[in-house]
Amino acid sequence: MASGGGNNRNGTHRNSLKGTTTTSTVSTDKPLSVNSNPSKPAFKNKSSPLTGASSGLRKSSPGSLGGGAAKDDAGVPGRVRVAVRLRPRNAEESVADADFADCVELQPELKRLKLRKNNWDTDTYEFDEVLTEFASQKRVYEVVAKPVVEGVLDGYNGTIMAYGQTGTGKTYTLGRLGEEDTANRGIMVRAMEDILAEVSPEIDSVLVSYLQLYMESLQDLLDPTNDNISIVEEPKSGDVSLPGATLVEIRDQQSFLELLRLGEAHRHAANTKLNTESSRSHALLMVHVKRTVKGREPAHSSDNGNSTSMARSLRPPLVRKGKLVVVDLAGSERIDKSGSDGHTREEAKSINLSLSALGKCINALAENSAHVPVRDSKLTRLLRDSFGGTARTSLVITVGPSPRHRGETASTIMFGQRAMKVENMLKLKEEFDYKSLARRLDIQLDKLIMEHERKQKAFEVEIERITAEAQNRISEAERNYADAVEKERLKYQKDYMESIKKLEEKWMMNLQNQGNERKEQMVHIAEEVAEVKKLLSKETSLRKAAEEEVDNLKSQLAQLKMSEASANSEILKLRKMVEDEVCQKEKLEGEISMLQSQLLHLSFEADETRKRLDRGGPGKVPGRLDSPVSQVRSQLKDSGNGEKASVAKLFEQVGLQKILSLLEAEDADVRIHAVKVVANLAAEETNQQKIVEAGGLKSLLMLLGSSEDETIHRVAAGAIANLAMNEKNRELIMSQGGISLLSTTASHAKDPQTLRMVAGAIGNLCGNDKLQTKLRGEGGIKALLEIVKCGHPDVLAQVARGIANFAKCESRAATQGSKTGRSLLIEDGALPWIVQNANSDASPIRRHNELALCHLAQHEVNAKDMISEGALWELVRISQDCPREDIRTLAHRTLASSPDFIAGLKRLRINY
Repeated sequence: MASGGGNNRNGTHRNSLKGTTTTSTVSTDKPLSVNSNPSKPAFKNKSSPLTGASSGLRKSSPGSLGGGAAKDDAGVPGRVRVAVRLRPRNAEESVADADFADCVELQPELKRLKLRKNNWDTDTYEFDEVLTEFASQKRVYEVVAKPVVEGVLDGYNGTIMAYGQTGTGKTYTLGRLGEEDTANRGIMVRAMEDILAEVSPEIDSVLVSYLQLYMESLQDLLDPTNDNISIVEEPKSGDVSLPGATLVEIRDQQSFLELLRLGEAHRHAANTKLNTESSRSHALLMVHVKRTVKGREPAHSSDNGNSTSMARSLRPPLVRKGKLVVVDLAGSERIDKSGSDGHTREEAKSINLSLSALGKCINALAENSAHVPVRDSKLTRLLRDSFGGTARTSLVITVGPSPRHRGETASTIMFGQRAMKVENMLKLKEEFDYKSLARRLDIQLDKLIMEHERKQKAFEVEIERITAEAQNRISEAERNYADAVEKERLKYQKDYMESIKKLEEKWMMNLQNQGNERKEQMVHIAEEVAEVKKLLSKETSLRKAAEEEVDNLKSQLAQLKMSEASANSEILKLRKMVEDEVCQKEKLEGEISMLQSQLLHLSFEADETRKRLDRGGPGKVPGRLDSPVSQVRSQLKDSGNGEKASVAKLFEQVGLQKILSLLEAEDADVRIHAVKVVANLAAEETNQQKIVEAGGLKSLLMLLGSSEDETIHRVAAGAIANLAMNEKNRELIMSQGGISLLSTTASHAKDPQTLRMVAGAIGNLCGNDKLQTKLRGEGGIKALLEIVKCGHPDVLAQVARGIANFAKCESRAATQGSKTGRSLLIEDGALPWIVQNANSDASPIRRHNELALCHLAQHEVNAKDMISEGALWELVRISQDCPREDIRTLAHRTLASSPDFIAGLKRLRINY
C-alpha cells in the first residue's frame, strides 16, 4: 500500500503460525481475591495498585466502551490507573528553548505535576505515578505494567496504553526492543519475559496477535495481505474478538522479538517536523494467556482409594484465561506544527478523529453519561473492555518540556485526569477444560487397547509356534516314508532294466545275422531323398525373393507417380506466390521511398529548429536538467508546434510499425532519421507503452549494439532513458541485456551528450529494488564509475543521480531484511568518488551525493569503510551545512545512532 510520506515496509518472512483450537469449556466468572491463585508464589498476596478505588469515584458504571457486563456477574471495582512520564529535551528544543524554562515541573515524591501557565502562575495535578525524565525503563514497567501482567497471569484481562503528543516517547516506552542495551527494553518485551517465566510450555499456551489501525482500517502487521480485519462483538458478554487476525504461539523470548521486528517493519511511519519517524497508525499487541491451575483438589473424600484416584483422573482441569492488550496510540498533532501535507495530512486527520472519539467516550464514562459513543470509531470499539469494562487498565501519558507545545501538553494532562475517573469491574476468567479431560481419557484408552493388542499378538505368536512344531514333525514323517518308497522303486526299476537289456541283446544278434545287405540299400535311398529335399527348398526360397522384389518395384512406381502430381501442383503454387511477392515488393518500395522523403523533410525541420534554438531564438532550452527525459520534453515543447505537428502527422499517416521497421534499413541516413522520430515519440508517456508493445525497445537495443554511429548511440540511449522511466520497462530492458549494451556504448563514446544520455538511462534503472543485484552483476555500477572520467558537469549529475537511486533502494532492501552485508556500491569502489564530490560546486551533483552518503550510513555494516574513506567528515558537514532540512536531519540522526560513527567522532576529537 503506497502512502504519501509514509513508509510501509514489506517483508517475505513469517513466523511459524500455529492454528489454535477452541476448547470446549464451561466458563465461570469469579471476583478478584487476594488468594485467587495460591499455586503461584511469585505473585501471591500482592495488593495491586490498580484494584483499589479512590474515595471520590463512582461505584457503578452505567456505560462502558464494551457496553458493560451482565448485571448479575460478580466483579470487583478497579479504577483506571494513570501515570505521567516526562521526556527530556531533545537537541532542537535545547537550542530553540534555551532561554525559556520548562512548561512542566514534577514532584514525584508527592505524585504531582505543575503546569506553568506563565512566569508566576501554575496549575497542579495529581496522578497515580509521576515519572521524571531520569526514570528508567525498569522503573516504568514496575509501576505501570507489572501489576496488569500479574492480573493477566491470574486470569484477568488487562490493558496497558500510552497516550500523548507525537514525539513524546510513547513507542520508546512500550515497544523498545533493547537489542543494543537490555536496560532500554520497553513494556512489551518485559511483559513477555514475565509471562514466559510463569507459564509451562507443556500445558499452558501464549498466543500473540500484532495489529495496526491505519486510516480506520484494521490491518495485520504479521500478514500485510490481511488488511481489512473485521471486529466481532459478543452480544451477551460484550467481549471483542478478531477472527481474521493472525495468532502466533510464543514459546521463547527470541521468537517474540522476531515477531515485534516483523510487525514494526510493516507499520506505517513518516517524517514530520515534530518527529523524524512519526507513527501513522495505532498499534495493538494482543497476548492471550491460557494457564492450568495446579494443586486444587475437590472438597470431598472417599473411603475407597481406587475410587478417589478414578474421580481425580476424571475431574477436568481448571483453566484460567487472560488477555493482555498493549496499545501504542499514534501521537496527536497539529497540522500547522507538524507540517503535514498531501497523504500525511489525511493520516493526521484520521489519527486526530480516532483520538477525539476516544476522548469523548472517556468523558462520557467520567461523567456517568447514559450514552457512550463507542461506535464512532474502530479504536473505541477495540478498547470497549479497557474503559468501563472488565479489564484492569493502566494508562501512561507522555509529555514534553517545551513551552512551545504547552497547549498539547495541557490537553494530554486533562485526558489523563478524566481517565482516572473511569472505573472497571474486574472479573476472573476460569473454566473447566473438558476437552483436555477427553484427550487424557483417549490416551488411557489407547494404552489399554495397545496392551490388549500386545497380549493378543503374543497369544497368536504362541499358536503359530505350536503349529509350526507340529508341521515340522509331520513333514519329517512324510520324508521318511518317501525315502523308503523311493528305495523300493529303485530296486524294482533296476531289476526291470536288467531284464530289458538282456532281451535287446538277443534281438540285436538276430537282426545282425539276417539284414546286413538290406541295411546298406536303405542307407543309399535315404541319402538320395535328402539331396532332392535340399534342391526343392533352394528353389522355393528363390521364387519367394523374386515375388517380393516385384511387389517392391510396383509400390515404388506408384509413389513416384503420386510425387510427380504433388510436385506439379506445388510448382503452380510457387509461381503464383512469386508473382504476388513481386507485386508486394514494388508496392513496398514505393512506400519506402515516400517514407524516406517524409523522414528527410522531418529531419530537416528538426535540424532547422535546433539551429534556431542554438542561436537563442524563442523557447530556449535550459542549460542543465536532472534527467534526459526532461530535456527531450523541453525540446519538444519549446521547438514550436511545427515539429510536434509533423511527428504526430507522420505517426498517424505512416503508423508506428512501419516507422520501427525503418530502424533496420540499410541506408544509414534513414536509420538516423527513424531513431530520431522514435526518440521524439518516446518523450511522451502516452506513446511509451505502444512503442514497447510494437517491439520498439528491442529494436533500439539491437540498434545500440549493432550501429557504430555516434548520433545513433546518443539518440537511442535517450529514447531508452525515456522508456526506463516506466517500472515495467526497466525489467524488460534488463532482461534483454540493456545494461551490457549501455556499458559498451559508454566505453566507446566520446561525446558528453551521449555519455549523459547513457548515464541517465542507467540512473533510471538504478531506481528498481528488484534489479539491483542483476544491474551490478552486468557492470552497471562500474559503467557509471567509468563515465565520470568525462568530467562534464551534466554527465556527473546524471551519474550522481543514479548512485543516489541505487543507494536508496539498497537501504530500503536492507531495512526490510532482504539485503545483508556491505553495500554493492562500496564493493565496486564508488565510495571514494561519492566522498570526493559530496561538496561539489554543482548543486545537482552535491545534492545527490549527500543523499547517497546518508543512505549508505543507515546500516552499521558500511560504517568502517565510510570512516576509512573520509565520509565521516562529510556526514558532519551535511548535518550542519546542508541547505535541505530533510537530508540534514537524516545525517544528524545517523551520526547519533551509529556506535562506530560515535567512536570515530571521539577518536577524531570532533565535538558533535
